[in-house]
Amino acid sequence: MAADGLVGMENKKENEDTTKEVAKVDPELLIKHPLQNTWTLWFFKMESNRSWEESQMEIASFTSVEDFWALYNHIEVASRLKVGCDYSMFKHGIKPMWEDESNCKGGRWLINLNKQQRATELDNFWLEVLLLMIGESFDKHSDDVNGAVVNVRGKGDKLGIWTSNATNSESILKIGHTLKDRLNIPRHVSIGFQAHTDTMVKSGSTAKNRYTV
Repeated sequence: MAADGLVGMENKKENEDTTKEVAKVDPELLIKHPLQNTWTLWFFKMESNRSWEESQMEIASFTSVEDFWALYNHIEVASRLKVGCDYSMFKHGIKPMWEDESNCKGGRWLINLNKQQRATELDNFWLEVLLLMIGESFDKHSDDVNGAVVNVRGKGDKLGIWTSNATNSESILKIGHTLKDRLNIPRHVSIGFQAHTDTMVKSGSTAKNRYTV
């Protein structure tokens, strides 16, 4: 038999073996797991030659569990951001600002962390919040969740989960209780919900809480 014929037979056998190996792979592993919503990650760093809005930079959007992890694993964790920077993750089409029409009538559950917690809890808290959102873990109230923001600041970091309606008490409280439970925040530590309209016109350093859990 000619050498070309032997090579052809060997290649055919290799192809058949490869096909058999592929057939053994679980089909689930070849398919991405879609999310119910498309989410967008934003990064904020104030620049002297830009407005606050212009300093909000859209990084990437994702629609599957696999794409979320690909993005998360290729960016700095929140605790390594420079002081004054933010990460935000919102449903696609919603900007991380009070003035957005999807946010203007809403508010946020706010968690304040001291400087020591940046090294011990900030990254875990932020990741858990992201997983809560993309996993639609607030049951029927997940539709009311617009996004979340982590602010890295010199005096202490802040983590907020933003909702679309500051008057829907049932939804707000469900989201607050779920958030507190999943982050394992001690019972004696309270977190508060603030309406964006109150935050805009606050006279002191912080807005008044409309709800606490």
